[in-house]
Amino acid sequence: MGPLAGLHILDLTSVLMGPFATQTMGDLGAEVIKIEPPEGDVIRQIGPSRHPGMGPLFLNANRSKRSIALDLKKPEGRDAVLRLAQNADIVISNVRPRAMARLSLSYGDFAKVNSRIIYAALVGFDPEGPYADRPAYDDLIQGGACVAYSFQRAGLRPAYMPSAIADRFVGVSAVNAILAAVVERHSSGRGQKIEVPMFETMVALMLGDHLGGLTFEPPLDTGGYSRHLSPDRRPYRTSDGYVCALIYNDGHWTRFFEAIGRSDIPQNDPRFSTFASRMANIDGVYAELGRIMLTKTTAEWLQLFHAADVPAMPMHSFESILEDDHLKATEFFRTVQHPSEGTVRSMAVPARFSRSTAEPTRLAPRLGEQGVEILTEAGFAIDEIDRMKASGALNIPAED
Repeated sequence: MGPLAGLHILDLTSVLMGPFATQTMGDLGAEVIKIEPPEGDVIRQIGPSRHPGMGPLFLNANRSKRSIALDLKKPEGRDAVLRLAQNADIVISNVRPRAMARLSLSYGDFAKVNSRIIYAALVGFDPEGPYADRPAYDDLIQGGACVAYSFQRAGLRPAYMPSAIADRFVGVSAVNAILAAVVERHSSGRGQKIEVPMFETMVALMLGDHLGGLTFEPPLDTGGYSRHLSPDRRPYRTSDGYVCALIYNDGHWTRFFEAIGRSDIPQNDPRFSTFASRMANIDGVYAELGRIMLTKTTAEWLQLFHAADVPAMPMHSFESILEDDHLKATEFFRTVQHPSEGTVRSMAVPARFSRSTAEPTRLAPRLGEQGVEILTEAGFAIDEIDRMKASGALNIPAED
């Protein structure tokens, strides 16, 4: 029984932002019903798979859920969602609000059948602004929220982070907002609508670091945290590979220079003498450190840093991370048997709870796998379910 046991969620999301949020809550014990269109969430099609519609991005963003495939454009499909909502705590959508209104599935529609419902709309932009109706994707938000520009300021070509960082971070932010609304409902007894915009959330994330002198009026500089934007802030090349190290405070630098037998450097080079001088000359400091790092192997540096208590990590690949000693010891990666996909690798819930254990409740479902089960639990009669199948409002997977 995870810490969110007892919360019932209707998940009307797709791709990554919403599904990552609902998987997080499902892993923490919430009951999550994923409502997919008859053709399924498009993310099912991405990446190598053993069976159609069961790609790795879907598998890793949709565990701890049950799936029902409903055509919400048909009256029977829409009505089924509203009946399911009568006993739900939370509805989550990342469909544009105008499209939800056309389906008559806006907050007001759900509040009519359940006044305690918390309706979370994960949107691209704050609805009060002129961008409100624009489509939003991770790449666009990274560009608009200064992520790509930060690479340019670091002396590189403008680039997106090679991860759906906006989708995933905004998904986590949505979990925070939703759980805050759940806490508030304990005292008020009332539901409410929450809107979590991708653009504003990512701007807040990036400018928390980089607003810099633009914090002040008049501005003191053009913004940017110099250490993060240094072109040499990157894994250090060693004589045989790379190592990630952060020699940050005075103690780190003192122990580092002692370990390499160069305690004279801070006395002879004022750039290294104090924290303030290192920050003021960060490009030169990192460049000089890069030259020093070429003198030893990766293994030698990791051993030296560990002995000197200087923060360092290996630069893992997607394959080598699976063999990391720490992750092996904590059993972060587990091989499990999926009912249809066979042996798959699953990742643990990162948080640990002393009493209410958080564990995935089930592996990612096939499209519509629990549709009949979900409707039956909600009080639908067999003839109602049969009519929904016949009309195309309900898609049931073919038997294996």
